[in-house]
Amino acid sequence: MTVTAPSTRAARWPAVRPWLGTAARLGLAAVWLIAGGAKVDDLAASGRAVNAYQVMPYDAATVIGAALPFVELALGVLLLIGLATRLAAGISAALLVVFITGIASAWSRGLAIDCGCFGSGGQLAAGRAPSYLPEILRDLGFLALAGFLLIWPRTPVSVDGWLAGEPPVEDEDE
Repeated sequence: MTVTAPSTRAARWPAVRPWLGTAARLGLAAVWLIAGGAKVDDLAASGRAVNAYQVMPYDAATVIGAALPFVELALGVLLLIGLATRLAAGISAALLVVFITGIASAWSRGLAIDCGCFGSGGQLAAGRAPSYLPEILRDLGFLALAGFLLIWPRTPVSVDGWLAGEPPVEDEDE
């Protein structure tokens, strides 16, 4: 019988994974804080951006548009401090799927809009081309971060870890 040592790559994963999770958590937190912060100053513009997708009545779009920056800011804060990380990652993933679907829908219907992801959004000026593919790819990247955190939510320097009793990174089967 031959016994082989685990590969160096496999041996490093348990040490690297928590820090990748921390980077994913802080990166996604930054995305939500920047997105929500960019919209919170002008809630009417955020509502108009949601309405530009033409998937719901104007009144519903304006309410959702006005609430969205606060949801994004709350997700950003939760991820920043590492509290309810799996829940925040799940809500992030769901929201990103909605965003990706909305952008793809606008693209397929030939709408010329700015996604409104990091600002007011809405109809584009005549002659200005939308950039749907880069927006979808960007959001898919953010979705990958959320997916990582759904699988491995415990990261160093997080409230979740402190509540569970340090070290929060040793539980591989979470």
